[in-house]
Amino acid sequence: QVQLVESGGGLVQAGGSLRLSCASSGRAISNYAMGWFRQSPGKEREFVAGISWYGGRTGYADSVKGRFTISRDNTKNTVTLQMNSLQPEDTAVYYCAAQTLRNFCSSSDCYDNWGQGTQVTVSS
Repeated sequence: QVQLVESGGGLVQAGGSLRLSCASSGRAISNYAMGWFRQSPGKEREFVAGISWYGGRTGYADSVKGRFTISRDNTKNTVTLQMNSLQPEDTAVYYCAAQTLRNFCSSSDCYDNWGQGTQVTVSS
């Protein structure tokens, strides 16, 4: 299994940017499709972005399309989520997840490896 650790969360004003990173301290992530999810209080965990195992295919939730960018560097065992034009509704705990299939999935049920999450708070 991969052991995932997220970093880069914090407090930012609306319109600002944050860059989240997800690193594996266990197995290499090169054979895993990766996803970012988020969850805010009282809401279900939702898909944010996904990337295939080789990085050639990406996908985004409609709510973040054009503002967020997912990327990966398999040589560094990391996946990154660049978040621009942040809005208060982006406030949530963001989770990195890995699945053994080569293409990402937008359902959290597909993923069997999760990080502990990092808090993102966007003030208005």
